[in-house]
Amino acid sequence: MVGAKQLSREDLREVAQVADVGTLETLMQILAERSAQQLIYSNLACEIQVSVDTVKRWVDLRVRLRYGFTVRPWVTNIAKAPRKEPNWILRVWSGLADGRARAETLVACHLLKAVDGWNDLGFGEFELRYVRDKQKREEDFLLVKNHKPWFLVEVKMSDTSLSPTLAHFQAQTQAAHAFQLMVSLACQPADCFRVHRPVVVPARTFLSQLLRACEQQR
Repeated sequence: MVGAKQLSREDLREVAQVADVGTLETLMQILAERSAQQLIYSNLACEIQVSVDTVKRWVDLRVRLRYGFTVRPWVTNIAKAPRKEPNWILRVWSGLADGRARAETLVACHLLKAVDGWNDLGFGEFELRYVRDKQKREEDFLLVKNHKPWFLVEVKMSDTSLSPTLAHFQAQTQAAHAFQLMVSLACQPADCFRVHRPVVVPARTFLSQLLRACEQQR
């Protein structure tokens, strides 16, 4: 996988088609520290003192170079949902210092791999989204199958109390499943995709069942 740190400044200047590689590198460093956070382009533009269009173009460059990817909001049936601000996810999660960001990035990368694989295998049309409203209620991920919400995912480190936001957004999206993934729990021999109400699931259990879940739905 090509990474920006493997490119010389001259190569980066040629690929990015910009003269100010130093400012681009500053943005890259900022994004490296903000995985699993919302991209507010106007704020980033102020931080590095460039235009919003330039920030968008440079973020797109990072996506094309496979440093990371963006997850767009799902807005259908979500009251006052943000329509423009995607979340930013690094493709390499292991070096993240923040535990929650590391866990959320890990899950996002696995979900994206599943989406890409299912699309390539012709199982349907799949998208990875997130859900958020103006009241700042948010679910980390929404897996969309054939333009319809399939399941919601919230990533937690150790809090086993079920988030009421899961039920709220499951009702709004009509998703078949709503999972609260617990990173700290050991894997359990239970089929989480048989449950249709919001449920706490060990992250290891969910990820171990993810790839075959789509085949069970066919």
